[in-house]
Formats: sequence, C-alpha cells, structure tokens
Amino acid sequence: MNREPRRALPVPEANTPWAGGTKDRLVAKATVESSPEIERLVSRAVTRAKQGDRDAVRFLYLRYADNVFGYVRTIVRHHHDAEDVTQQVFAKLITAIAKYEPRGVPFVAWLLRMSHNVAVDAVRARRSTPAAEIFGHDAVCDDASERARSLLAAFAALPTDQRQVVVLRHVLGLSPVEIAERLGRTSSSVYGLQNRGRRTMCAELQRLDSTPLTSARGRMAAAA
Repeated sequence: MNREPRRALPVPEANTPWAGGTKDRLVAKATVESSPEIERLVSRAVTRAKQGDRDAVRFLYLRYADNVFGYVRTIVRHHHDAEDVTQQVFAKLITAIAKYEPRGVPFVAWLLRMSHNVAVDAVRARRSTPAAEIFGHDAVCDDASERARSLLAAFAALPTDQRQVVVLRHVLGLSPVEIAERLGRTSSSVYGLQNRGRRTMCAELQRLDSTPLTSARGRMAAAA
C-alpha cells in the first residue's frame, strides 16, 4: 500500500507570528493566539513530535517559546534564568511529549504546567532566592520548597474540569467567554468551575497546613 507523503509543517512568511526557522531572542508573551488553523497545525506537530520528529518540536518551540518564557519569568524573576528554564522546558519536551493526551487539557495548558514544574525546580536549586520573591511579600514562608509542594498538591487535587478552567483563566489569561467557547460550555458553568476550583485549592492548602496567600487570592479574585 502506498502511503501519502507527510506534508511539511509550514514555516510562515516574514512579519507573521511564526516567521523564520530560528528564534534570535525570547520576548515575554502573555496571550496565546488561537484559531482553528493554528489548533490543526499544533495537533499535527504534537503527533509528529511524539514520533520523534525534531522539526515538529522546533515548530512547537517557535510557536510557544515566548509564552513559556513570559510565564516562567514570573516565577524565576530573572531574565537570563527564564531563558535557561525555557530551554530546559523544550529539551524536556522531546521525551515528555509522549505522555501528553489531548483528551486531558489543551496542549499549551499542558506545556505551561510542565513549564511551571521546571521553573519551580530551578527556584529550589537556587536556594538563595528569598521566599517573598516567589510567593509575595505579604506571605513570606520559612520553607519555600514546602510552599511550592503544597501549591502543586492543591492544584493536582482539582478535578479535571476545574483544573482546565483554572489553567485557562489564571495561567493563560483567557476570559470566561473565551474559555466557554474553547471548552464548549456556557459562561455561567465556567464561572462556577472557576469558583469551585478556587475553593477546592484553598481547602486543600488549609488541609496541608499551608494557608492560602492573600496576594494570590486577591489576584485570582480580581481576575474573576
């Protein structure tokens, strides 16, 4: 049986978000562009990357490196450290992508969750970093590593639907309307999942003896 030749993933023309085959520098980017065409190309790239296609990994790097860089910089704080973490994320992606299942969360949300873990590991390795720099000056923790583990445990305790909404709302910065469109839900159900997700995380942090941070809670309330 003759197989259809694999089509190359497009490298867009100059002056487009995907321009060029290399990236000279990283620029912090908070928003994630999305469209049916982008989602289709990303899905193809993920499938190929799982098969060991390095060009597909490069495609994903060009597409999301600025988003990863912008996110991890909010954790590690320093520009050069954020660049190093971003490179570590995409080096890890080569093997970790085999674990990604599209039925769980959108690829970019999964990628940012992995980026969070890599960034937290980098902060742990840099023991001289003040805890207030990571968690907020109003809630300095004597044990930053323990606080990070508590936050990750609280996030992991969320049901899948609540976790999806929390990531899309508070990591990717999508509006409830945009989340509703992406997940095929109503805006009211998104608000409900968001509120339940916050309550679940607060309850889990309290159970772990790690009182929720007032600054983080305020930011989440402001984004509601």
